[in-house]
Amino acid sequence: MSTMKIICPNGHLGFAPLKVQSFQYGVEAKPDFIAADSGSDDVGPVPLGTDTSTSPEQWQRHDLEQMLLASRSLDVPMIIGSAGDTGSNSRVDLYVNIIKELAEKHGLKRFKIGYFYSEVDKELVRSKIRSGDAITGLDARADLTEEVLDRTERIVAMAGVHPYLKLLDEGCDVIIGGRSSDSALFAAAALYKGYPEALSYYLGKVMECASFCAEPYGGKETILGEISQEDVKVTAMHPEQRCTVASVAGHAMYERSNPFFEFVAGGKLDMTHCQYEQVAEKTTRITGPVFEPAGEFRVKLEGAGKLGERYVGIAGMRDPYTIKHVDQVIEWAKTQVRERFGDEGYELYYNVFGRNGVMGDLEPVTESQSHELCIVCQGVAPTKEMAEELTITGTRQLFYARLPDVKGTAGGVSFVLDEVLQASPAYEWTLNHTMSAKDGLELFPTHTDEAGI
Repeated sequence: MSTMKIICPNGHLGFAPLKVQSFQYGVEAKPDFIAADSGSDDVGPVPLGTDTSTSPEQWQRHDLEQMLLASRSLDVPMIIGSAGDTGSNSRVDLYVNIIKELAEKHGLKRFKIGYFYSEVDKELVRSKIRSGDAITGLDARADLTEEVLDRTERIVAMAGVHPYLKLLDEGCDVIIGGRSSDSALFAAAALYKGYPEALSYYLGKVMECASFCAEPYGGKETILGEISQEDVKVTAMHPEQRCTVASVAGHAMYERSNPFFEFVAGGKLDMTHCQYEQVAEKTTRITGPVFEPAGEFRVKLEGAGKLGERYVGIAGMRDPYTIKHVDQVIEWAKTQVRERFGDEGYELYYNVFGRNGVMGDLEPVTESQSHELCIVCQGVAPTKEMAEELTITGTRQLFYARLPDVKGTAGGVSFVLDEVLQASPAYEWTLNHTMSAKDGLELFPTHTDEAGI
């Protein structure tokens, strides 16, 4: 029975470097494709809003170089999705240029690069709103309004398999994708080779995060997926990892509001009736997924809008009495900020690590036994000058808090640094919506180029 093999060395290319040893084991298995996703909205809205990467370029280059050399050595296509963390146009251009530089550096034989963009013009979105074609909110968000659109700096649409299939049809050896569904780049490779939609999309879902579908846990290790007309098999390449029924089925439910459904541009993968079978020590076989085409073609949009400039202050607390009254200490600092800046025109946040700094009001442990706390103060304001002063006030006034029964003057708070630190500007997600499109290519213009000698 004819099968196709694909390897994925990294679930978020560049976020941390891929592990070379298990990648080489994957290359030795002679895959038909090498693919990795490079984006995530897990990193928050700042990279999209500022049009930057959250991952160091050196790490991104490392992974691209490993994958490019392997793909050219094997003469198989290499596919990258959501270039540079966000898939914005500038990140696509960055990756295309890196590929060209690497090809020249290594004297690679000439090959064809395909790429596509995912940014969406705000005026196109505005025209949809004005025509009555609603931009529908996800996760209980309201439909998009022009007011929210005006606050938005940059918008990307999430591509499905369609631009990848077009570029594969055009004979591209390396494809750099704009913002994409995580599973789309893997599914596109399988669909291009004629495998069933349901199994192709399942292959993409299980491979998207590389070794996260294996156990024991190990990030950035390579996995190998193999698809036939009847099933999908997934195998861990690291010598000490295995793809088990539990690890693979668990990953199929990963990052889902409904553990059985994966939505993509053009339809829905239903994993309700998937069957899992351990067919070898490191390999699990999957059958039974179903793909349901959508009645209306809609594409997810992600957008980021700027809130202001941001500074961060860090304070430590060890005195038991001050810890017991930490909320009063913070309220004192907030009062001093209000006296200086009023009640509006800025934002001030406190995270109390050692109590509920990670989960905030969702923290189920209500009685903390910590003997010391770390308080992180974030100030957001329209200008850097105001944000800095706001944060200094909000941090230093922790030291001066007036508490009952305290008679000393030393204060109950220490500072990691005397100054506050300038951070990235603060952004918010303004768009988590879907928009109608005539097909899977309308919002994703494709291009081709050449690299090598």
